[in-house]
Amino acid sequence: MLKHKKNVVLVVIALLFGSKSIAQETSFAKVGLKAGINYANYTSSEVNTDAITNFHAGLLVELKIFKNFSLQPELLYSTQGASLKNLNEEFKNELGYISIPALAKFYLTDHLSMELGPQASFLLSERNEVKAGDSNTFDFAVAGGISYKFGKHFFVQGRYGLGLTEPKRDADVKNSVVQASLGYLF
Repeated sequence: MLKHKKNVVLVVIALLFGSKSIAQETSFAKVGLKAGINYANYTSSEVNTDAITNFHAGLLVELKIFKNFSLQPELLYSTQGASLKNLNEEFKNELGYISIPALAKFYLTDHLSMELGPQASFLLSERNEVKAGDSNTFDFAVAGGISYKFGKHFFVQGRYGLGLTEPKRDADVKNSVVQASLGYLF
């Protein structure tokens, strides 16, 4: 597990420095920061859960390919999970991920865009009141949403991420998260 976390940290560092140098050398790339809230839950027909509210924050690079089309890889720290109900007890499970969405961004107007793409997430931390170590270390999802730019620098974003893999080894559940973000492009 420790070796896995070291590899994730090395990938993160490479993405950060690589994207910054791309943006400085070309005019088609913009680097940005974003942060916001997560409304996360597990999707399941077998387990009774309630959503939890938490946060996400990170970096992004928008690579302009055509006038109305960009690619937007991101590097985020995102807390997901759920409150699990079992008989008369409630257990909160928070999973801290490094998430790497790679989104295709389609501009409908100069300011409004739709985004869609895959997201790979690596478990970094687990804070819970359930059995520790019962979470998978990798989560794969599809993410989609909308973004609106205010001028050249600020934007707001709404996104939904649906997990395609099971984050818990012993339960038939998948991550589901709604994100609302505020961001700044340099």
